[in-house]
Amino acid sequence: MGIGIGIFLIVLGLIGVTGAVTLPAAIQDNIATDTLGWIFLIVGIVAIALALIMNQLRQKATYVQERRVDPLR
Repeated sequence: MGIGIGIFLIVLGLIGVTGAVTLPAAIQDNIATDTLGWIFLIVGIVAIALALIMNQLRQKATYVQERRVDPLR
């Protein structure tokens, strides 16, 4: 999961929580869009946090290259 997927999930969560889109009655009866919106919102925030942590860990890696000089040359 990257930052883009996290942002997408946050947007879906906010749409579900605020009720910005009205869904058909058949879907409203079977799915609690408010609860599903909160789940998407939390998962999106966790996805962004994990992506940022993984990027930070990737940047801290250091590589050492050792070169040996032949003294007889």
